[in-house]
Amino acid sequence: MSAPHSKRVCQIIKLKPEAEAEYRNIHASVWPGVLAALERAHIVDYSIHYYRPIQLLIATMKYTGTDYEADMKKVAEDPETQKWWAVTDGMQESFVEGAQGSGKEVPWWTELEEVFRFEGKP
Repeated sequence: MSAPHSKRVCQIIKLKPEAEAEYRNIHASVWPGVLAALERAHIVDYSIHYYRPIQLLIATMKYTGTDYEADMKKVAEDPETQKWWAVTDGMQESFVEGAQGSGKEVPWWTELEEVFRFEGKP
């Protein structure tokens, strides 16, 4: 069940086909500092799915803080996360025109609009 003030986020990006094995491998052991930065930014229930026919990565997460933009800025300023992105960004192709990489002014991942949600009975 979602916290009353949580925000769900869904994002997509293209994975370069030749990077699939490396991307899977690095995500099998995400760096502890990267996970700590996400935790400090109130990100929970984060997962990334892969749809191979069109090389689509689909990330979903819940944000439980009160200032999403400020917390995402803190993640982008985290040195360990910046090193992580220096590795993973090269494996991806952004759908966002003008995107230069994660944590920059123009978003690297494309955030999707939620059009339906079913949470079941409380």
